Amino acid sequence: MHTDTSPTVLITGGAGFIGSHLATELLQHGYQVRILDNLMPQVHGAERRRPDHLDQRAEVLVGDIRDSHQLEEALDGVDAVIHLAAVIGERSSMYRLEKYMSINTAGTAVLLEALLDHPIERLIVASSSAVYGEGLYCSYNGTVYPKVRRSPKETARGGWEPRSPDGEVIYPLPTPETKEVSPLSVYAISKYDQEEMCRLIGDTYGIPTTILRLFPVYGPHQGYANPYSGMLADYASRLLQGIPIHLFEDGYQQRDFVSVYDAVRAFRLALESPDAAGVTFNIASGRPCTFKTAADHLATITGRQDLAPEIMGTTRIGDIRHCFADIGRAREVLGYEPEVTLEAGLLDLVAWVQAEIAARQKVPVPIKALGSSRLRV
Repeated sequence: MHTDTSPTVLITGGAGFIGSHLATELLQHGYQVRILDNLMPQVHGAERRRPDHLDQRAEVLVGDIRDSHQLEEALDGVDAVIHLAAVIGERSSMYRLEKYMSINTAGTAVLLEALLDHPIERLIVASSSAVYGEGLYCSYNGTVYPKVRRSPKETARGGWEPRSPDGEVIYPLPTPETKEVSPLSVYAISKYDQEEMCRLIGDTYGIPTTILRLFPVYGPHQGYANPYSGMLADYASRLLQGIPIHLFEDGYQQRDFVSVYDAVRAFRLALESPDAAGVTFNIASGRPCTFKTAADHLATITGRQDLAPEIMGTTRIGDIRHCFADIGRAREVLGYEPEVTLEAGLLDLVAWVQAEIAARQKVPVPIKALGSSRLRV
């Protein structure tokens, strides 16, 4: 949809971690960017200031996604919407149900109602790999298990790996978009609600809609003090401050960590691809990684190999064992190809976390450790 007339894209929640990077990505490719964000005090401070790292060319409207009048203003003259506004965190959603369903589910409903009076060329919705629950599994003899749930009794005894209904050991496979969803947290339910509402209203009213299921995204400007929003940033922060990393279970859970630079490029590609309308895509690196491997990489980068992680030997409510992505559909339809390796992405992440800690403590950043070259300006 990119033309010489500089389309205007509204990013809901655009002052957050992913949104601020996305604003830069779009502005660098000739789009005009408007942001609607409530600048939540827990993230942006009591004064609710726009982040210093947010590109100054982006127009920022302070407002709540659930306020129809503020949405009317934000949507005026907009060509496309990228819907990021959401409260995140799987475990906290299990005791803050109303907040998650109000912002994520009801907020999306208010947006969709507003779009009925403001036709747009494309709606792109940020969903989450959390909707899958556990990833796809198969047995040694090739039987595929698309819907797996671990037994609480087994995990309480340290039986971390899922098993088939017959008690057979099963093995994780790359998870495609066709895998049956199985949300295991209120957060995951709210994200699937967003997907289903946007698909339905998009089909009914002719709003070309694309769903991006993001696997764990990491990178600079992530909330490293909040373990719900940035596990790798939290790991880096702990190591840099001489605190051991906590690895739950045995540390061999597999995830698919994707650099924020790759993730925001995927949003732009979805915006520009005519074949993306009506399609759901996994956005990930396509390379599984255990928590322990990520922790080891970070220990090497920070020079804290002496600080062994603490293996907690316990699981947490809403935790899954393995989920990593099949990104074949995004490659084929969007031309998406991850460009940032985990090693390079973690180096960039640690450099940023180190600078943040130094700024908060008002001490100079040590020169010794980290090639602080950013992956992108």
